[in-house]
Amino acid sequence: MLRKVAVLALPPVAVFELGVLCELFGYDRTDEGLPAYDFSVCSVGGRPVRTHAGFSITPTHDLEPADDADLVAVIPNDTEEGPPEEVLEVLRRAHARGAWVMSVCTGAFALGFAGLLDGRRCTTHWRHTDRLAAHFPTAKVDPNVLYVADGTILTSAGTAAAVDCGLHLIREEQGSAVATQIARRMVVPPHRDGGQAQFIETPLQPVQCDTLQPVLAAVMASLDRPHTVDTMAAQAHMAPRTFARKFRAETGATPHDWLTNQRVLLARRLLEESPLGIDAIAVHAGFGSAATLRHHFGQRLSTTPQAYRAMFKTRVA
Repeated sequence: MLRKVAVLALPPVAVFELGVLCELFGYDRTDEGLPAYDFSVCSVGGRPVRTHAGFSITPTHDLEPADDADLVAVIPNDTEEGPPEEVLEVLRRAHARGAWVMSVCTGAFALGFAGLLDGRRCTTHWRHTDRLAAHFPTAKVDPNVLYVADGTILTSAGTAAAVDCGLHLIREEQGSAVATQIARRMVVPPHRDGGQAQFIETPLQPVQCDTLQPVLAAVMASLDRPHTVDTMAAQAHMAPRTFARKFRAETGATPHDWLTNQRVLLARRLLEESPLGIDAIAVHAGFGSAATLRHHFGQRLSTTPQAYRAMFKTRVA
């Protein structure tokens, strides 16, 4: 269970990324029925740490809280020399005892220096993915995703992708309802499809004022109904091929992948929160049959709907 969180502040601290972790895990929301986290910002020797914005922060903890934390997170830091050996040892011990280890943006380099990316899928900010791959040639760097979960190692892309990664972890540990409520408090989407390709610098295209958001909202409100590229394109008053291209440009995903992901998310929420049987959930989520639900559930979550429900019933209890 995710209860204790330790953030390793290494110079130069990226203020926004630290703030994201503070907002996700360091904010007391128990008055809303949400879980409380024992949250610590740590530095070597508890000493002040400079930030990239020109001021310093003074953590109240040395590295000790990380030794029994359920999540040890590293925020962006100097990527050339790597952290001190004592920090690397903290990361290695956390991984060895089965704790979650998470990097934000270029914090992935610290995980690489600790040897935790060897043979693993990982990511970082798109501006640094080539350098990460060059530094750690056995790492499987994916430049096209917002975050990667490989076992208990989590790596996220630049800046706001830390929100996506953190919400994913909360969703895995404490369920969709908790993650969605925290996202609502933060005024962010509980789940974003797509990847970093949406944010990589590309030549400017003619400005278009239209957006597919009304179509996406209409589809999400009717996931139990049949939807295809053709029907969605008709709602957008576009030819199917034009719609598919615009859809990928706007969301970073194909219409089929996006629709399937939304249906799996709805099925997860119904498994956690409703007494409905698997067959009924399959219909409500738009899969039609329990067999189709099990297929897509297994592809995306490597488990069955029944096992997922049993797991989260236990965690909620």
